[in-house]
Amino acid sequence: MTSSLPDRLSNDPRSPHHDVALLERGVGILFNGVEKTNVEEYCVSEGWIRIAAGKARDRHGNPMTIMLRGKVEPYLRSPEAG
Repeated sequence: MTSSLPDRLSNDPRSPHHDVALLERGVGILFNGVEKTNVEEYCVSEGWIRIAAGKARDRHGNPMTIMLRGKVEPYLRSPEAG
């Protein structure tokens, strides 16, 4: 089985791009060659990530995010058990 990561992935359970099984395995993001640990959502084909903007929250209690554009490289942090 090849472990290919999706083009787009989100931490938000309400998003259609949310994948619990994949997030439990651990997905890391290299953004412009630097590892980012606070990524909320990413899209490889469009070249952007969304990161939390400090401790700011919107009126529904969700973290406020900032979109950054650049080269996005997702990878699996832990190998697949098998």
